Amino acid sequence: MKIVNSNEFRNEISEGVVLVDFFATWCGPCKMLGPVLEDLGKELEGKAKIIKVDIDQSGDLADEFRISSVPTMILFKDNKIVDTMVGFLPKERIKQVIESNL
Repeated sequence: MKIVNSNEFRNEISEGVVLVDFFATWCGPCKMLGPVLEDLGKELEGKAKIIKVDIDQSGDLADEFRISSVPTMILFKDNKIVDTMVGFLPKERIKQVIESNL
């Protein structure tokens, strides 16, 4: 799964359905969510994209999207926010949110 920085972010979310996982390397629930998102990325390949943003490396993005706890997942569709999920969630719940926006 691609970790993007502030320079790449706008281009990554500009088109299609993109789930952005705002995470931190020191966050336990973030580490648990990683494999779940890896699996989802494979299942939804060609339909939706999943990328990650390290809030410690890209603090400007964390500030812009008012990330106050991690993990926070924001779902974009063609550069617009369509849903936000906070905390560790089951794979099926995340998949449902993504698929409802395809």
